[in-house]
Amino acid sequence: MGGKSLAKEHPWEYLGASALAATLNYPLWRASAVGQSGFVVSPVMIAGRSVPAPLAPYVYAFLPPYKGCVATVLGMTWARAAIFWGSDYGRTTLRQAGHNDTVSTVLPPLLVSTLVQCINMPLVRSTITLQNPQCEHNFRTVPQAMMHIYQTHGVAGLWHGTSAGILKTVPKYCTAIVIKDIMEDSLPPAHTPTEQLCRSALKSAAAGLAGAALTNPLDVIRNEMFKSNQSLPETIRYLYETEGWGFLSRGLVKNLVAVSIPVACTIFFTDALIQWNSPSSMPSQPMATSSTVVSKSINDDTFKSNQGQ
Repeated sequence: MGGKSLAKEHPWEYLGASALAATLNYPLWRASAVGQSGFVVSPVMIAGRSVPAPLAPYVYAFLPPYKGCVATVLGMTWARAAIFWGSDYGRTTLRQAGHNDTVSTVLPPLLVSTLVQCINMPLVRSTITLQNPQCEHNFRTVPQAMMHIYQTHGVAGLWHGTSAGILKTVPKYCTAIVIKDIMEDSLPPAHTPTEQLCRSALKSAAAGLAGAALTNPLDVIRNEMFKSNQSLPETIRYLYETEGWGFLSRGLVKNLVAVSIPVACTIFFTDALIQWNSPSSMPSQPMATSSTVVSKSINDDTFKSNQGQ
């Protein structure tokens, strides 16, 4: 990925990588949603033994029923594919138009992730609402949760939390993409497929961790807004009064796992799919020029002549 990849020629690789990452990491997203929303998970029993409380949200996230799984995966798939493809394509296009690196790198993810967040917000709120194990309404599907939000809070309720969502999503993806592009330009060039994959793994991990760590407090605020239906200032005031500044790190470990890994996987899988489908995209070793061949031949003849004397 990054400015050097031909995003225009590989849209399906971006979509496929996003789908794979979203599917594999759905349980991690579920654990993060539960932890950051402050949902209470009942004691989890495995083989007659109670799972320790700190691990209960993770175990719960892997257990059925997987409410909203298909909608969540589809939503994350198109969203991440649009953000990463749009950012890479936009960066290349703006550079070709003569804009500087800062504008070319920051503007596309800023615009695309804002648009994606606004479109996806009703789905995001509905799928997170479904993950509350103590919900008195016991919703089973996304349409049920969405209809309840609409009937209770009106159309505006479906987009409640958009401000916090934008404050969280836009910096996360902007940070991840900027770090990805910086690493792309800074890491030594790869000369073999294995080196290319290792290079991509380093770039992906750095981008995912940076984006997740920076935006955790905004994740907490957004999810609390979903739960309480309070405004952004009211939510921040409530969190500070009840938890102090500790709310800034609430669910941080889960978020680092649930956000950094999917983002890193999306970047890595995209690089891998592009490399697999387009072997010609691998940097090739420089070929010897004719002058190099002639020089080597002369040197070999001189060496043999000296040996014969």
